Amino acid sequence: MSFPSTHLLIQTLILGLLVGGVYALMASGLTLIFGVMKIINVAHGAFLILGAYFTYQLFLIFAIDPIVSILITAPVFFLLGWVVQRYILSRIENPEQTSVLVTFAMALVMEGIMGYVFQTNMRSVTPSYSTAAITIATFRLPVTRLAGFGAALVVILVLYYILQNTNLGRAIRATIQDPRAAQLVGVNVKVVSAFTFGLGVATAAAGGSLLSMIYSFNPASQGDWVAKTLSIIVLGGMGSLPGALLAALILGVMEQLTAITITLYWSPIVFYIFLFATLIVRPQGLMGEIVREKG
Repeated sequence: MSFPSTHLLIQTLILGLLVGGVYALMASGLTLIFGVMKIINVAHGAFLILGAYFTYQLFLIFAIDPIVSILITAPVFFLLGWVVQRYILSRIENPEQTSVLVTFAMALVMEGIMGYVFQTNMRSVTPSYSTAAITIATFRLPVTRLAGFGAALVVILVLYYILQNTNLGRAIRATIQDPRAAQLVGVNVKVVSAFTFGLGVATAAAGGSLLSMIYSFNPASQGDWVAKTLSIIVLGGMGSLPGALLAALILGVMEQLTAITITLYWSPIVFYIFLFATLIVRPQGLMGEIVREKG
């Protein structure tokens, strides 16, 4: 283990926060889906990578910038998520118990299809600013990470606005707190669930657009990313959007610190260490609540 200089430590903290913002966007849809539907969408990573491939094709064919492509990928994937929930997930019995198996099978099918269509070569989107950096007081900040953080922040703020200031958002929050009570006061829980799943898949696609210009990816990458996003929402608290944001920033920083103090190969393991530690020490996460079954 080597201890970095103060300058390198600050540089690493900044980069960790920037990438943590992107992680927060990736995980926000997953925690939102769990909050409303109480299911763990194991296919979240597959939707994330599919969004990255969709962005890659838009860039390759039409030269559309990855950030601009969010305006296309998010609506398309919202409709895809809506269809998946209404015509697949809503038809299974005991979704809270069987959804893991169903979404796991969905992830494997999606990975196989992506492997057949796009092959298994690593891909990435390289816009004109992919190697550019801004220097502020001797600190070098990659433009792709700055732009990714800014775009992620905008999408998260839009999501927060929807949840806090629209009737549908209030219906989602009511469903998260108590689905039965929400239904009694006139909330159509089925519509809310479909909308929430669509919103979760749309944010995954937006995260995939940003991922495509920061990291390389292939179909098998979906397993790594679902593990990372699950670690984030467990640490933050299942169903807590603020918790996911906080956990993503923490893990983003810890990942970068591990890379420079120990080795780059150990940095992905940070997510699993925090996952196991959270489940042992504080199962409800940083901002989650302990759920007690009603007798």
